[in-house]
Amino acid sequence: MLKLGEIMKFINLTSTNPYYNLAFEEYVLKNFKEDVFLLWQNDNTIVVGRNQNTIEEINVDFVKKNHINVVRRMSGGGAVYHDLGNLNYSFALNHEGADYFDFATLTKPVIDLLESLGVKAELSGRNDLVIDGKKFSGNAQYAWHDRILHHGTLLFSSDSSKIADALHVSQQKIESKGIKSVKSRVTNICDYLPRKMSIEAFRQKFIELIVEQNPDLEVYSPDKEMLNGVEELHMQKYSTWEWNFGYSPKYTFFNSKKFDLGSICAQLNVTDSGVIESAKFYGDFFSKENVEDIEKALIGTRHEVGAIYQVFSQFKIEDYFHGITLDDLLKLMF
Repeated sequence: MLKLGEIMKFINLTSTNPYYNLAFEEYVLKNFKEDVFLLWQNDNTIVVGRNQNTIEEINVDFVKKNHINVVRRMSGGGAVYHDLGNLNYSFALNHEGADYFDFATLTKPVIDLLESLGVKAELSGRNDLVIDGKKFSGNAQYAWHDRILHHGTLLFSSDSSKIADALHVSQQKIESKGIKSVKSRVTNICDYLPRKMSIEAFRQKFIELIVEQNPDLEVYSPDKEMLNGVEELHMQKYSTWEWNFGYSPKYTFFNSKKFDLGSICAQLNVTDSGVIESAKFYGDFFSKENVEDIEKALIGTRHEVGAIYQVFSQFKIEDYFHGITLDDLLKLMF
């Protein structure tokens, strides 16, 4: 069993940049020898699991329209939406031969915290925390050498409508071996508190509980070497399309739409690096030019809005799909 009684350092992250925060987590896991506790928040973000197909988990149009950040984490599990009504916590621990996937031990501080505030919560299934059967916390773990990273979400006052819209995508569009998210009924902690409390006050209560349970806890301030290392991970890994989208499993994408002047079906075969290896358009549309020109041009292109737009902009789309605009065709591809 993992132990939480020997946590030595606490870092209270003030950044709300998801790409930076996940880089910070990885740096702590791989460069600290001590146990570390982190609290952090991401603003307007979808975080997908390590083994997921990103495009299969997100509503691309909604994400683009609402300027939602999309980032992949190191751990497995499903996709989640973060806003500033959500608080994230992490434990980076030396496991010393302890059992991996010990969710009971590592979620107990949250259960203790809520109990101290007059709310009964419990662990449900493998890795969810629930109140009255509704999920308010999803948890995931990742092992690296002799260390384990455990992190979880705490929905305190999140915008539930945005959660549903951001993660709603037609599963019929994509076939892949990526791990699909399991949809759950979710709730916010603030709805169950006997007395109203801000998320800032809730965060402080969490810190106080960890200090009480770990009297030797040291508040740690990152030095220049650490900040430089985090920034390198931030820019070279977590901010890149290759990690957040291109890392996805190989998949087949297909979508069809009926327009006033004909129907079009698009099918793409995409590699495990997120690059289109074949493309095909079907339908009862009319064309002046041969659509094979566009199909061939798409080969080797990322399955990403900007990259496909650049390919389409090289052609006069009206000549290939009569009555269809470039924007219409672009929407068909996601």
